[in-house]
Amino acid sequence: MKFSTKTIVLFVLGLISGWYAAEALANPYSYKVTRVLDGDTVEFEAKFLPAELGDKLKIRVLGVDTPEKAPRAQCEKEAAAGLAATNFTKNAVANAKSIQIELKEWDKFGGRVLGDVIVDGQKLSELLIKNNLARPYFGEKKASWCN
Repeated sequence: MKFSTKTIVLFVLGLISGWYAAEALANPYSYKVTRVLDGDTVEFEAKFLPAELGDKLKIRVLGVDTPEKAPRAQCEKEAAAGLAATNFTKNAVANAKSIQIELKEWDKFGGRVLGDVIVDGQKLSELLIKNNLARPYFGEKKASWCN
């Protein structure tokens, strides 16, 4: 019997969600960050996934919104701020002695999880806000970065 990729993904997400719930999601895990996509999204090694899904997973930092980079930015100001946030996250990850991933839940868009990246004992979400590179965000309508 052949299963579609969507069926496999839904099944695996269900299994992983149950496993994570049992493992207390708030506990950080040591996974290697493989790529920084933008200020609030990184990719990490997820060797726990079935081979069909690959061995990498994206994590969106929960509780923050960073500006978009070009070409998704709505204005030059946002593009510049988005690049600054991305560079900050890249530098934080590249220079870290210790990186942990804190998994919270699956993102509504699928294909990524929500949580935080802990860099040398500090949450990336808090570092981004402290350095004025992000705003607190919990699902409400996002405010423009162009004003």
